Amino acid sequence: MTEKWKQEKWAEDIWYRGKTTRRRLVGWGAGAIGAAMLIPAPWRAAFGAAKSYKIGSEQPLSGAGAAGGKTAVVGLQMAADRINKNGGINGRPVELDIVDDESSPAVARQKSEKLAQEDNIDAHVGGFLSNICLACMPVWMDAKIVNMISVCLDTTLTTTHCNRYSFRTYDYAPAQAVAFAPTLTKMAKKWYIVFADYSWGQSTRDAYVAEIKKNGGEVVGTTGIPLNTPDMTPFLSKISGNFDGLFGIDFGKDGVTLATQAYDLGLTKKYKWAGDGSISESTNLLAIGNKIDGFIAINRYIPVFQGPLDTPYHRTWFNEAKQRLAKIDPSGPLPDKYVQSNYEALNALKIGMEKSKFQGRSDTMKLIEALEGLELKAGPDFPQGDKMIRKEDHQAFPQEFIFEVSGGTYHLRETVPGAKTIVPPACTFSA
Repeated sequence: MTEKWKQEKWAEDIWYRGKTTRRRLVGWGAGAIGAAMLIPAPWRAAFGAAKSYKIGSEQPLSGAGAAGGKTAVVGLQMAADRINKNGGINGRPVELDIVDDESSPAVARQKSEKLAQEDNIDAHVGGFLSNICLACMPVWMDAKIVNMISVCLDTTLTTTHCNRYSFRTYDYAPAQAVAFAPTLTKMAKKWYIVFADYSWGQSTRDAYVAEIKKNGGEVVGTTGIPLNTPDMTPFLSKISGNFDGLFGIDFGKDGVTLATQAYDLGLTKKYKWAGDGSISESTNLLAIGNKIDGFIAINRYIPVFQGPLDTPYHRTWFNEAKQRLAKIDPSGPLPDKYVQSNYEALNALKIGMEKSKFQGRSDTMKLIEALEGLELKAGPDFPQGDKMIRKEDHQAFPQEFIFEVSGGTYHLRETVPGAKTIVPPACTFSA
């Protein structure tokens, strides 16, 4: 299972650290690249003979999720570099073992099993597409490995599919819907939802249907569009009925397609236009252009210095992330929630490992107990803000940002504190 992505130009800065020439690096096998290049030489010398903690990460570096997967890796690398620069964890360095799941559940399952069984990772931080997170969850449970989910938003991950080994240090659809529904029902009483037709989109649709109804509104219809649909007009052109607002749930290049083609069909002019912030991540804004102007959305992170995001530690994190992103994308995207949540997930794991004095997988249960109920305080480790990992379901509730997109940027309209997004736990741990 060769990791072809490591030979791509964008990955050079992540894996190449000056120990050898680029030509020699490419000539080595993927395993050799990882072993030689994950811990830069100056830091390796600082740790002496200390054994590294091996942190595995399954990410979509090709296929439908590739754009977000690449920014997710930037967040992981930022956290690992900072941890190693500041003495590691329990006096030991962090080594990242990153694999490309190719946006495929079958490939992801196979590569995750290799991480657990052959690479002997100590913990896992990753997961982007929700159907892949669900497919790989049994791997981490069977191997008794802590799984810090870093992007996947499917509701069931911390409800019907919850387990002792998996944690989510950011939000999920029920919390976002609680935060956003009051604004939506002030904008319009009747909504139509267009969603990515897979596990995340479906569970997010369900959350908004429920919360819009609770707030006195109505969802009159929904349309699911499969992943990787290059032409959505056959779906969008059939949307009709008596409603005032169009709500979109999508991400990545599909989010670009949805926003662009809905505009071209006149839907976003005819109706109030709102949706999940994944549609308007910074990597999408250049591609959509002014066709997304007026879009009202919610997200756990937006790259602005407004409200509670106007802090010195957020500015420092933002500037470093922006510099790193420019090296993998010449268009110079701003940091997105994928950078943020991967960075913060690894930092949360670090705190749990230090608190539990974690030495290896035999200490997994001690690590789990240290992470349950863990408070994460706003600062250099958590630039997004305060949050706590709830013990009952391993779900966190960060603050949410409601904003409008116009002129190629974000305008913060409202901040909803995490405490006002909490929904009751719906988890019974089976393991």
